[in-house]
Amino acid sequence: MVMLASLGLILLCQLIGEAVARGLGLPLPGPVLGLLLLLILLMTRDRFTLLARGPLRNDGVETASKGLLAHLSLLFVPAGVGVVQKLDLLASHGIAITLVLALSVVVTLFATVLTFRLVSRLLRQQDAQ
Repeated sequence: MVMLASLGLILLCQLIGEAVARGLGLPLPGPVLGLLLLLILLMTRDRFTLLARGPLRNDGVETASKGLLAHLSLLFVPAGVGVVQKLDLLASHGIAITLVLALSVVVTLFATVLTFRLVSRLLRQQDAQ
């Protein structure tokens, strides 16, 4: 019963995040907002024991999330089916898709290296002061 309530809470947070993102026209995915909401709930639960009721009690949400993560591969089945259904599209645009993916990986790595170097410099300057 606690597992079902915990899954319900996780999905409710996702639904609220989706509703807020779409309702306000935010460029942020709804599930991300839902995760932030769930994080805030869990952090306030740890500070205020009054909130530790129902699925927020006795690590119920944590146990449910570990169960979801244990079976995460099942969540990729619909995506795999979608790819198989669009094989003709992949065949006609496969080279372009591969090039865009490769370019995006290179740009992401470049941005990560630049960010790391910038933060390293800032930390060195802060330590020198």
